[in-house]
Amino acid sequence: MSSASPPPRPPSKISRATRAVGRKIEEQFSRHGWAFRRLAISHATNVTGDALVALALADTLFFSVPTTEARGNVVAFLLLTLAPFAVIGPLLGSLVHRLPRSHRAGLAFGSLGRVVLVVAMMRAETDLVMLSMVFGILVLSRIYGISRSSILPTALPNPADLVEANARLARLGILAGGAVLPIGLGAINLVGSTAALVLAAVVFAWSGVSALGLRVDLRPAARDPGAEAVHAARSPASRRAVRHARIATAIVRLLNGYLLLLVAFVFRDNEAGIVGFGSLLLAAGAGFGVASLLAQFLARRLREEPMVVAALALEAAAAFISAHVFGVWSAAAVAFFAGLAWGTAKFGYDGLLHASVRPEERGRTFTYSETLFQLAWVVGAVIPVLVRIPATLGLILAGCAALLAQVVLVSALLISMAEPADTDPYGIHR
Repeated sequence: MSSASPPPRPPSKISRATRAVGRKIEEQFSRHGWAFRRLAISHATNVTGDALVALALADTLFFSVPTTEARGNVVAFLLLTLAPFAVIGPLLGSLVHRLPRSHRAGLAFGSLGRVVLVVAMMRAETDLVMLSMVFGILVLSRIYGISRSSILPTALPNPADLVEANARLARLGILAGGAVLPIGLGAINLVGSTAALVLAAVVFAWSGVSALGLRVDLRPAARDPGAEAVHAARSPASRRAVRHARIATAIVRLLNGYLLLLVAFVFRDNEAGIVGFGSLLLAAGAGFGVASLLAQFLARRLREEPMVVAALALEAAAAFISAHVFGVWSAAAVAFFAGLAWGTAKFGYDGLLHASVRPEERGRTFTYSETLFQLAWVVGAVIPVLVRIPATLGLILAGCAALLAQVVLVSALLISMAEPADTDPYGIHR
């Protein structure tokens, strides 16, 4: 009688597929080395926590109260989202710029501090206390964002991969946020908004621990005189292009805020509830994720300015088409194309900024641009909150605004191209 053990059974198709997906995900995180992997994990879990907090706030301040009170809550929330950018953001940007070794501490503090505030939100008994905690969460989120942008170049083996790595981070964050949305929605429907806050505290803690394990060289990099000369020569010549692209990107962001709140109130009036709002966030995130892939493809074939023009065209087309057949699916399509347009414009502008602005000026320019984009988003979002606009009319107005901005941007770019080239590349005699 043989005592030999039977041969091992081959892995099932589900097991092989799961391992293949796991390897793909691991490759996305580890593409640029160990330091980038830690930063990517911290960023992905940070986005996940923000998405869960947004769902909890939407359920508490928007869908669980009468319409009039919901509009007041949304206005208060929008003003809170603006304050960290318009007032505190520039101060934090200057502080981080002067203290480069504070980048990793900013990542950890921005994540772990939100764990404390999220726990405090669970015990908040009034909307005023809750909004105070939200303000603190937004400030810490701003600290995290500035620190992440500042530390990313030092986490890459090759600084030339900065634009691609930034797009990869965005894509990983969108995938993580999209994966957690169904979990958050299910937890809210079964237990309540507290369940989403508990999950948010857990992932914020994970983000902070990953940031603490980040090991990078924080010493200032040696300057390359050749690269500096290129940036110095291109910066004056590209100044108008950066300014035009910044304004156009801000218009895209304004239309994003406008469309999201317009559609959100339509969903609320039709009693779509938190699930409908979650589907809008998921569609917008999917559009932004697709943009992170398209941006790398387009950047190799187009200049950055046409990418911003294309974003305005996408937004106009989506608004006009949805105005004719508005419904649940067309609303999701609006959110998707709004996210796609925002991602295309944002990645195009980031690439232009990277190519045209001196390295020592990028931090200040980045802070200014992000403040402008957030202001534009708030202005756009406030319009459908304060003014009741029928969905069809609101979409037509958004399409007309996008078309008008596209015409103005193209005209400005053509005028700039027709002007004589700079004879003084350093701008000394200007």
